[in-house]
Amino acid sequence: MESIQAIKQRFGIIGNDQKLNRAIEKAIQVSPTDISVLVTGESGVGKESIPKIIHQLSHRKHGKYIAVNCGAIPEGTIDSELFGHEKGAFTGATATRSGYFEVADEGTIFLDEVGELPLTTQVRLLRVLENGEFIKVGSSKVQKTNVRIVAATNVNMFEAIKKEKFREDLYYRLSTVDINLPPLRDRKEDIHLLFRKFASDFALKYKMPTVKLTDDAVVLLLKYRWNGNIRQLRNVAEQVSVLEQNRTINGVTLQNYLPNNNNNLPAVVNNSKSESDFSSEREILYKVLFDMKSDLNDLKKLTMELMKKGSDTDVQKENEHLIQKIYGEEKDEEFEAAVEDLEVLSIPEHTHTDRSEETISSFEDKYDFAEEIEEEETLSLHDKELELIKKSLERHSGKRKLAAAELGISERTLYRKIKQFDL
Repeated sequence: MESIQAIKQRFGIIGNDQKLNRAIEKAIQVSPTDISVLVTGESGVGKESIPKIIHQLSHRKHGKYIAVNCGAIPEGTIDSELFGHEKGAFTGATATRSGYFEVADEGTIFLDEVGELPLTTQVRLLRVLENGEFIKVGSSKVQKTNVRIVAATNVNMFEAIKKEKFREDLYYRLSTVDINLPPLRDRKEDIHLLFRKFASDFALKYKMPTVKLTDDAVVLLLKYRWNGNIRQLRNVAEQVSVLEQNRTINGVTLQNYLPNNNNNLPAVVNNSKSESDFSSEREILYKVLFDMKSDLNDLKKLTMELMKKGSDTDVQKENEHLIQKIYGEEKDEEFEAAVEDLEVLSIPEHTHTDRSEETISSFEDKYDFAEEIEEEETLSLHDKELELIKKSLERHSGKRKLAAAELGISERTLYRKIKQFDL
């Protein structure tokens, strides 16, 4: 069995972090077996190195090694890519095609970003893991394959299982051995070492002197969070090597290549949601609509009280809680304004008592009817009031006194309304 240091040199792995060494050690130990392995870690930590180690140290090293990026293949064609298809299985299938599992027989398949697989494909993959069987798209013939599967993902698998985006049985079948690679921010001692290696490689590639960091630049390099991990560090090293004329890089210069350098502290995120939290915009809209409906019902109730009793003082006393709920601290001014706007609906004083009761009863019936069904309001209250005044004036040939009596308002109020609407 090769040593960890020999494996690092062979596969170009740089770093002396204990967690990194442990991940490589586990890869060496499982290589001689056919155990399925799941490599986890953030994007850019170098997960693709582990399956190469496992394949090269296994008895399958003379077989094919195929790396498949599951997140880059469209959902409609991924089954065909992995398992193959028969001629005429779908539009464009002009010939029979072998999938990766058939081609990689006796070899190793590396499924990168396995957390992005569609649920239907996950069912097929589970069958391959359990008994090595698969069926081509458009075929009814069961085929056998003998491949070793190494998968990798940067997705939180337990969250994906909870959201029903990944099958729990497939997860436990893939993660017989789980190898986790640490993020770069947890490998402080390796950051400068990696930067020097990248700077040396780019100097050789672009035929220019190697860039070097001053002490303050090294401190800045170590303090940075590196959300993109090794991939981001490599990009920064390449940018600095190509763009900077001065080959000695200080902290001020390096800071220009580090995005969001003032926000390097990790944020505390509470993943748990309280019962009052909204999980979607739809729920927020529902909440707003329900509140509006409640306020509208309260306003209807106050309107009916005013129409029955005719005294806004009594109504204010008996419905103090509703007024407070609807108008808040500015209830007095807004309520008085609402009462004034309702003058057009008031009952004339000279009307007989029996007639008043009949009118109130009629209003109550209309109110109940409005509660039972939903009506589409095409006009505002302002437009409806204007329409009523116009029709009344037309019926009485412009005689305001008769029109006011019909509307149940005083002639003075009608005159004010006419001026307001510019009739």
